[in-house]
Amino acid sequence: MTKMYGIILAAAGLSLSAYPAYAQVGPVQDSAQEHPSEQSGSARDGRFRFGITAGTLGIGPEIGYRVNRTIGARANATFLSVSHSIKSNDVRYDGKVNLKSGGVMLDLYPFGGGFFLSAGARTNGNDGRLRATPQNMTKIGNMAFTPAQIGTISGRAEVKSVAPQLTLGYGGGLRRGLSFNVEAGALFQGAVRVRDFASNGTLSSDPRFIVELEKERVNIQKKVDDYQVYPILQFGLKYRF
Repeated sequence: MTKMYGIILAAAGLSLSAYPAYAQVGPVQDSAQEHPSEQSGSARDGRFRFGITAGTLGIGPEIGYRVNRTIGARANATFLSVSHSIKSNDVRYDGKVNLKSGGVMLDLYPFGGGFFLSAGARTNGNDGRLRATPQNMTKIGNMAFTPAQIGTISGRAEVKSVAPQLTLGYGGGLRRGLSFNVEAGALFQGAVRVRDFASNGTLSSDPRFIVELEKERVNIQKKVDDYQVYPILQFGLKYRF
């Protein structure tokens, strides 16, 4: 959690440090006299923005800075808990996924308006918990066991700590005030690793049962291997100033 807020604060610091440099290279007096309309338009620009983003990554704060009409930068942190179940053989595993990540993105506005292409990276603290308590004779691995022998099976799932992301979307122009934003893309989180599979039944320490429980873990691992690319669809409400 501390690392995520550190990324956001660092991005804000870079944005603030860039602003004086931008001001120093602004139009001089002669140039302002030649192009008064351009100078007045720049005065109306809202380069900083702050707001909230919500979607498949979770919900949380976002800050951004538009360096000019074609380049911008953003940082955000998102959090959400969702429930998801997985079925393997005769066992239904109830899962809880905790989404918590923070990212820094570089935005390219190729047409100078609101449409953008974005690339960045996220510190990925997403993880999940799996839990199942069979009520009948149940197949674990290649063998069947009673509910008392199995007890409750538990495990966890995790992903790599840093993942790249690519998105495209619309972020509004440079006009000050409220704006509605949307972006879609993918987070390349890699393989989801299922670990720490264990049970608390009467056979929890039996070598044969442990072998079958490992087979069960492998079966679940195969099912979650399809989640290497996580879809991104985020909506935002921002205030530009």
